[in-house]
Amino acid sequence: MRYFEDFTKGDEYRLATVTVDRDEMVAFARRFDPQPFHVDEEQAKESSFGELIASGWFTGSLFMRMFVDELLSDAASHGSPGVEELRWLRPVRAGDRLTGRVTVLDVWPSTRRDDRGTVLCQSELVNDDGEVVMSLRSRGMFGRRPTDDASGRRPTDDASGRRPI
Repeated sequence: MRYFEDFTKGDEYRLATVTVDRDEMVAFARRFDPQPFHVDEEQAKESSFGELIASGWFTGSLFMRMFVDELLSDAASHGSPGVEELRWLRPVRAGDRLTGRVTVLDVWPSTRRDDRGTVLCQSELVNDDGEVVMSLRSRGMFGRRPTDDASGRRPTDDASGRRPI
């Protein structure tokens, strides 16, 4: 189990690599973002992109799956208060291979809830050409490691009983 104390400013995580499936990309767009350059081959050829491209929301969904599989599935996650910044920097096309990466920018314990802390991350999806296609800055809340004994101190507390800030 990964707890708040397991995240440190500067930590970097490499996530999985996924190949963008055309059928999934178009099916997602038909349901959630049916703009012509996401769903119609002929109209997409006439767009500034020249071919079908993935919805940014689809690209974000690919990232979220990687993030859950690699970091959240075995973490004491308490959810997220939201995304601070989301950028779609390059078009994503069927067949593109995307790799996720996450860098911890900062961590701090909650001032209101002793059982959790916040982790601020900068995340990216990168294509095989090394281009960042999507960037995302977000906060996640994670549970604190359970106390290790009757003293109430957590394993990361110093001898004084004070918790790091």
